[in-house]
Amino acid sequence: MYVIKMKTLIYYFAIFAITLAGMGIIKLSGYPASTAADTIEATSPNPQSSAMLFDKKSEDEAEVPILMYHSILRSSHSNSDYIISEADFERDLKFLKKNGYTTIVMQDLIDYVEKKRALPEKPVMLTFDDGYFNNCSYAFPLLQKYNSKAVISIIGYYTDLYTETPDENPAYSHLTWTDIKNMIDSGFVEFQNHSYNLHTIDKGRNGTKKKRGESLAEYKSALTSDLGKLQDAFKSNVGTTPTTFTYPFGSVSNDSFDIIREMGFRASLSCESGMNHIKQNPDDLYMLKRYLRTPKKSAQAILE
Repeated sequence: MYVIKMKTLIYYFAIFAITLAGMGIIKLSGYPASTAADTIEATSPNPQSSAMLFDKKSEDEAEVPILMYHSILRSSHSNSDYIISEADFERDLKFLKKNGYTTIVMQDLIDYVEKKRALPEKPVMLTFDDGYFNNCSYAFPLLQKYNSKAVISIIGYYTDLYTETPDENPAYSHLTWTDIKNMIDSGFVEFQNHSYNLHTIDKGRNGTKKKRGESLAEYKSALTSDLGKLQDAFKSNVGTTPTTFTYPFGSVSNDSFDIIREMGFRASLSCESGMNHIKQNPDDLYMLKRYLRTPKKSAQAILE
């Protein structure tokens, strides 16, 4: 036998009475029929409110493609996926401009998340890894020509080396601190941390990845020492401090996540391919995905 609670009986009686009132069979004393109907409607989801919530959710999420470049040469006949020609890069910039994209830098993305500042309608980020001199000699003039911005992540050891012994060879040289200062002052380029001297696999470590058998304390010491050295070099040479860490080779250890946050990095760039869907949540700024721009895959092919 089922036991029907008093509240349930009252509820069914009220619905029955409202139905009869709506049919004109009875009249609810003290309440117009419209008031009873309004009471029922108020307990149901409002279709307009749901749509407004959906729109607001969409507005709070940005779709941000990030392209990853490395070396740009006057004309490239290399089979490397990491070298494209100057003409190819210019074609990318023309495509982006023609199709309504606006280039942004990491600070724009950080401000969108942390300060709720708006992003352009079609944002795109151009990133360069390693800090080759050809980024200055070939890419930089084109960025200025097309009023575009880029993010360059340097290897501190090579910047110090070529600052001490300048060698402006686009094929292999790296940017000097003077080059970096001039590019920062232009307003077209933002610089980030790609490690001081961990962009290597010949020291028993794969980039900034944790060694086998290495304790967390040892790993933290190695990582903070290297990345911190480049942070200090930026501050003393150009007066800026990178906000973002770019993983060498995309080699990642989970233990690095908390370490780079503790060091003050507010974002990180990975080598994982894909689109970024950024909500205004600080966690979304870490391990950002990037599309590798190879000689065979243009910006148009990636974005369309």
